[in-house]
Amino acid sequence: MENTTYRWPPKNDGAGKPKPNFKKLGSTILIAVLAIAVGMAAMTCFYTVDDKQQAVVTTFGRVTDVTDAGVHFKLPFGIQQVEKVDVNVYQKIELGYSSDGSTNAQSESTMITGDYNIVNVDFFVEYKISDPVAYLYSSNDPELILKNLIQSQIRNVVGSTSVDAVLTDGKENIQMQVKDLVAGILTEYDIGLTLVDVKIQDSEPPTLEVVEAFKAVETAKQQAETVVNDAKAYQNAQLPLAQAEADKLIQNAEFLKQKRVNEAKEQVAMFTAMYAEYARNPEITRSRMYYEAIQEILPDVKLYINTSASGDDVQMLLPLESLVSDNGGN
Repeated sequence: MENTTYRWPPKNDGAGKPKPNFKKLGSTILIAVLAIAVGMAAMTCFYTVDDKQQAVVTTFGRVTDVTDAGVHFKLPFGIQQVEKVDVNVYQKIELGYSSDGSTNAQSESTMITGDYNIVNVDFFVEYKISDPVAYLYSSNDPELILKNLIQSQIRNVVGSTSVDAVLTDGKENIQMQVKDLVAGILTEYDIGLTLVDVKIQDSEPPTLEVVEAFKAVETAKQQAETVVNDAKAYQNAQLPLAQAEADKLIQNAEFLKQKRVNEAKEQVAMFTAMYAEYARNPEITRSRMYYEAIQEILPDVKLYINTSASGDDVQMLLPLESLVSDNGGN
């Protein structure tokens, strides 16, 4: 039996097909793979941050950079990782209620006041991320920490406040106290969150009877304020009238005063003139004054004047009435 030797691949003796070039084919595949890898790496080397975000860049698990809005470069193949955080967005926490009605938070809203009354208080809290690195790596669940902290401080403040203040006019003071307390503790915790605002959405007693009683109290307070405002309005309307009347009385008094002063001056002038006349002719002036006084005192009595001189035997009586009438006629 004849030994036959086969070789693969067969030589191209010019009569058959050409010999395949596997070396060249392998190089082509390698180049294609490298091109795809480079393309994929290039696609993962860039990332975009919008204007509401900041991005935390880690290199081999260590924080190396925090970038703002824009397009940025990072090392591929997992060498650098990017975590985007919404830092310019106000986020909310609802305590005691749910705006979408998805949960029943009655246990969160029930509290005891400083005078041992039970009330239901609903709070709306706004916060934002202030430090993205601390937010991502300082705690496992910063939102839960903030919620528990707010609940604790709310109960502390409500627990030291009277029920009247919680249900009526003390809400603003409660909000300010809670905000200040939580903000101070957040600074110590350093969880990357900042408290923006705390608002009381609603506060009411747990039973219908107490609700109606407090509504009656609130209505009475509003009515009292209305009465006070009406009284102030009446006061403001009456004060100008009273001031005008007072000015009128003062002016009238000034007029009467001046009138009396003028009358007194006139009487002084008359007395001074009369005294001057009396000084020149005392007897005649005295007699005239006497006759005028008699006439004024006894207007209806007929009087006669004895004109005889002292020691004369002849007496002459002159009727004063005729003299006065004659004088009046003249």
